Amino acid sequence: MSKQDIYQMQDPQTQFYHDKYPQQPQPVPGLQSTMQPIPDCGEKSYRGSARLAGRKALVTGGDSGIGRAAAIAYAREGADVALNYLPAEESDAQAVAALIKAEGRQAILIPGDLSDEAFNQQMVKQAHQQLGGLDILALVAGKQQAVDDILNLSTEQLEKTFAINVFSLFWTIKAALPLLPKGASIITTSSIQGYQPSPILLDYASTKAAIIAFSRALAKQVASKGIRVNIVAPGPIWTPLQVCGGQPQTAIPEFGMSTPLGRSGQPVELASLYVYLASQESSYITAEVFGVTGGNHCA
Repeated sequence: MSKQDIYQMQDPQTQFYHDKYPQQPQPVPGLQSTMQPIPDCGEKSYRGSARLAGRKALVTGGDSGIGRAAAIAYAREGADVALNYLPAEESDAQAVAALIKAEGRQAILIPGDLSDEAFNQQMVKQAHQQLGGLDILALVAGKQQAVDDILNLSTEQLEKTFAINVFSLFWTIKAALPLLPKGASIITTSSIQGYQPSPILLDYASTKAAIIAFSRALAKQVASKGIRVNIVAPGPIWTPLQVCGGQPQTAIPEFGMSTPLGRSGQPVELASLYVYLASQESSYITAEVFGVTGGNHCA
């Protein structure tokens, strides 16, 4: 999707897809493989340099979007990767696994629903056992459904959104902490919505603000264990989350065009950040938020 080699200097306004998107409703959770255009997760463009050689990563939401981009980058940097995703996303997950294996790295597939506490515990156990260790948690999966009025926001959606976006972080990290060595890195995924909430994303924005507070408090709690915790806060990124109810279909054509850079971001544009925060290059960074927003800064 990029105009040329993403490592060559070029205009960021036009480097990736910057035209209008066609409306394209999908049922939840959505498949990346059927989107138009297909998001760029670095499948053809990301180049690794052994920055994570020998590391063991668990990536939630690793079948598509930002999680997929992180998983591909981790493998190309030398890490083995366990992917979590929903069973309905199996075809996307298999495609990511093939890319990981093509790098000579191990790919572990762990389908399941993060709103289930017991599954979170089993996911961590399986990742640790099958990878032979665990030292990177990239917690990317999330639920986002636009609702125009709080009176139309059901308790069922509210509970599910908080369970996936917030409670699963508690459950997963509680299960993982006894297994993580000194030097391990936890990366959570908030959003610009945690700072500049949209009126139609009341429950989602609330969870993304909660993730920031949770992650900063956790970072201070586990620093003495030699474990770092940081937060990535994306802006409008072209992923399946948007086309299966995360945005109204009427908003899809101009999705991301109101940013200063005039376009939505592509998942690959976050990949190197997830690598950096997982690597020893960021050894003195913890409890920080990193916005990737096209200019609509987090503040």
